Amino acid sequence: MSMSSIRKAHGVPAKRGQRVRYTRGGKPPELGTIRSADGGWLYVRLDGEGFTRPLHPTCGLEYLDPHQQTVE
Repeated sequence: MSMSSIRKAHGVPAKRGQRVRYTRGGKPPELGTIRSADGGWLYVRLDGEGFTRPLHPTCGLEYLDPHQQTVE
């Protein structure tokens, strides 16, 4: 599934290079960058990590605009 297909299927503004805030069960939110998409998953590199991780487009991801770059 391409990035365009993910946008259409899930109604999210995902695009390569997009900054996101990732929140997962009880842990503090983390910032990251969308690097790619494959098979319905977004591959995100969280700040401070040297690898990408597959994340579902609607589970725990908040899509940030360019002015919203901090963890709150």
